[in-house]
Amino acid sequence: MASPAPIDLAGLLQRAVGVTGAALGSPLAPSAIGIALWDTDLRCTWVSDSLEDHDGIPRERRLGHRADTALPAASWELEAVMRQVLATRTPVSGREYLVPAVDGVRRDGALSACCIRLDDAEGRPTGVCLVVLRITGEHRAGDRLALLGEAGARNGTTLDVMRTAQELAAFTISCLADYVTVDLADTLRLGEEPLSRLGPDGDYVAVFRRAGLSSVHEGAPEAVSRVGDVVYVPSSSPLKRVLTTGRSLLEPVLDTASPWLTRDPARAGKIEEFGMHSLMIVPIRARGVVLGVVLLLRTDDPRPFDEDDLRFAEELVARAALSLDNARRYTHERATALALQRGLLPRRVCGGPCLDVVSRFLPADLEDGVGGDWYDVIPLPRERVALVVGDVVGHGIDAAATMGRLRTAVRTLADLDLAPEQLLAHLDQTIIRLAEEEGEGPHASSVSASCLYAVYDPASRRCTMARAGHLPPAVRHPEGGVTFLDLPNGTPLGLGMPPYQAAEVELPEGSLIALYTDGLIEDRRHDVGMERVRRALDRPGRLDDLCAAVLGTLPSATPPDDVTLLIARTRAASSAPSRTRCPAPRPGNRFPR
Repeated sequence: MASPAPIDLAGLLQRAVGVTGAALGSPLAPSAIGIALWDTDLRCTWVSDSLEDHDGIPRERRLGHRADTALPAASWELEAVMRQVLATRTPVSGREYLVPAVDGVRRDGALSACCIRLDDAEGRPTGVCLVVLRITGEHRAGDRLALLGEAGARNGTTLDVMRTAQELAAFTISCLADYVTVDLADTLRLGEEPLSRLGPDGDYVAVFRRAGLSSVHEGAPEAVSRVGDVVYVPSSSPLKRVLTTGRSLLEPVLDTASPWLTRDPARAGKIEEFGMHSLMIVPIRARGVVLGVVLLLRTDDPRPFDEDDLRFAEELVARAALSLDNARRYTHERATALALQRGLLPRRVCGGPCLDVVSRFLPADLEDGVGGDWYDVIPLPRERVALVVGDVVGHGIDAAATMGRLRTAVRTLADLDLAPEQLLAHLDQTIIRLAEEEGEGPHASSVSASCLYAVYDPASRRCTMARAGHLPPAVRHPEGGVTFLDLPNGTPLGLGMPPYQAAEVELPEGSLIALYTDGLIEDRRHDVGMERVRRALDRPGRLDDLCAAVLGTLPSATPPDDVTLLIARTRAASSAPSRTRCPAPRPGNRFPR
């Protein structure tokens, strides 16, 4: 068959493999590259002499023949790739395959195919160009070294255990296997150590949670368990062997007659249905603990896994294991800090006979951990009520513990019936003493907090307030309209720079006052967040509904910082019962959301 019009081989190579002919030396060298051109019916129209040296198919068996005849038997999927490129115009590169013996001659090494679509001047497809490169051990090692670097950038992007596991599975599919699962100890996502469970045969059965799942087939139809499902590992499974020994397992040819598969018919059926033929299992180890296992299988790729594949998989998993362990430790510390924080906050707030009060607290979803927000409602003599909201600088267990100590200190000082500005001055000294108790370590300079302390007197219907580095409260007047009070602002607590100043404001019956932390209005511009709060508060309704409306203005369901909101509405003492008892906290709902 005659050759088509002159071919720009250098241009084709540049488009197909991203290099120039000069970079390759001789682009048509038999040891480097083979090229074949195909029309839109996938009939070979032109072939370089070097391609036969790659796959053993003679020119006469290629020219004029369709792909099912003109390609090696082991590379049948390349026909589907060429049809895909014709239909989508999207190039495909790096499709690796092995070539079986042809006429008794076996060729060593793997091949990598790249395919691009050829168009005429009007952009209509005229065929495809297939470029085949021989992969040497040095090239593969260099490619995999680059992949390990890429894996470090793409895996472990967050401190979320499940997401990190899924990132590992997805990346491994892109460069090594056709089907990958990542199973983690079920307690790992809660930040705890791995568990085991006694099975029906008296043997211990490891309990895992499917955390990552990826496949070359859309929807991963090979999966017996989906992400989030519990996975049990019986003693007969090779997974148990990997868990026990801590060593990887390589099974180049999967033995479908293994006893463990006969005891697991669902898994055996999937192996047969999808032609799973080669297996690797790699333990996820970090700091001497096996956190889980990664299972890798090949289905569409006819090549069996080899020792190089296993070493590459172990390196990928080892790097991901550090991210998973960091995520586990963060999850554990965050859960502990959140439990401490919630345990130290009031179960239920009550404003007595003259104030209706509701509160809401939303913990942050930050990698730094929960913060140090606190709030309280404290009864005072003569039916007065103190409202307090504060925010400790920092995150994590230290911030939560400091918050608890400050809340206790505020209650102790409130019992002395101090004026708001005097209470803040004493609280400032308390934080300084806390810093001194921490010594000269890294935590000493971080003990600082903001606070707003307000006392409402129903007899005079006036509220006296002082603040230390805290945002001003919002007040809605009985006749409508919301304003943010212009109160004197002192320095944050812990800096030792009093005095603090108090201010009074009248709160007639039906007035509403809202205290909050900066997580509620956090924005690049505070005035934008405050305007959101203003609009949400400026409406009639139940306090619970107003709280929901205010929190509904948050830009994200997972706030970047703790959000605390305390809303109180005044009522006349004469309209309230002579004795008002605060309701007991509802079981299981300490923090209404």
